[in-house]
Amino acid sequence: MASDEETGTVRVDSWIWSVRLTKTRSQAATACRAGHVRVNGERAKPAQTVRPGDEVRLRLAGLERIVVVSRIIRKRVGAPVATECYVDNSPPPPPPTALPAVPVRDRGAGRPTKRDRRELERLQGL
Repeated sequence: MASDEETGTVRVDSWIWSVRLTKTRSQAATACRAGHVRVNGERAKPAQTVRPGDEVRLRLAGLERIVVVSRIIRKRVGAPVATECYVDNSPPPPPPTALPAVPVRDRGAGRPTKRDRRELERLQGL
C-alpha cells in the first residue's frame, strides 16, 4: 500500500495547522467537526486528505478563507514558507466602517435600566 509521501496527501486538519490558518491543530479539527471547513465544496472531516489543487474553505471568526493547495507539508513551518504552500483566493475583509456600531455605556454608569435596555433592543432591531 502506498504511503502519504508517495501519494502526496495529508490530513486536512494537519495541513490547515501546518500552513498557519489556525493556531492549533485541535482548533483545526474542531472547525472541521463543526462544519466550518469544506474541501472542494464538500464538508470535511478532520481525517479527510487534501492534495495539490484542492480548494479549502475555512470559516473562522466570521471571515471566510478560500485557499487552493499548491504544496503539501506535514510539519508546521515558518510563516514565509507556509504562504508558499497555498494560493489565497479569499475575498477582502469588510471595511471597519461597514461593521455595526457597538453601543458603549459610560464607565461607572451602572447597570442599564429597563428603559435603557428597551432602547438598546430597539437599536439592535430585536
